[in-house]
Amino acid sequence: MLLKVCGITYPDNAKAVAELLPDYMGFIFYKPSKRYCAATLSPELVKSLPSSIIKTGVFVDESIEEVLKISENYGLQAIQLHGHETPEYCTSIKDRGFHVIKVFHVGEDINWLSLEPYINVSDLFLFDTKTDLYGGSGKSFNWSVLNNYPYKVPFFLSGGIDESILDKPIQNLVYALDINSRFETEPGLKNIASIKAFKEALKKFNK
Repeated sequence: MLLKVCGITYPDNAKAVAELLPDYMGFIFYKPSKRYCAATLSPELVKSLPSSIIKTGVFVDESIEEVLKISENYGLQAIQLHGHETPEYCTSIKDRGFHVIKVFHVGEDINWLSLEPYINVSDLFLFDTKTDLYGGSGKSFNWSVLNNYPYKVPFFLSGGIDESILDKPIQNLVYALDINSRFETEPGLKNIASIKAFKEALKKFNK
């Protein structure tokens, strides 16, 4: 399983996370979020992070023009779409050369048919806990609903991720883990020691 650290907002903290070389780093460009990064992280800083890290912009029902503008400005490679973006919207982003990560919010169950229109226009799916807010709730959903995942599109698992995931049957299906609020000392400020420990545990798991 790969690792994505999401919701980074502080420059020095971003550099410290980058030193751990996660596979993905996520930057939230949704203004209502407590982890909105554009006010604190410069495009130059994000571009300067190691090239091996896939820089991912997180957006919620933003205009395509704004997504493309921000993504090109910050040197992003992947676009994570958390809102009600249509398949046509995803195609517009994908056609510009970005990896598309389409998010689906999961409650007690999930309607698999609702994912079908996104299969050919998304590089990856992401399953997160359904809440009133977008991202960083620290709450997990019933991961067992994914045991019947019927598609071949690789997916991220998000929502209350901690080390216990490595002992769950669902780990055999997961492409990457997306960690956020459970690895923070405050919104947007990542706990480097806890991320390092988790990454070490994941490294042992992947052997």
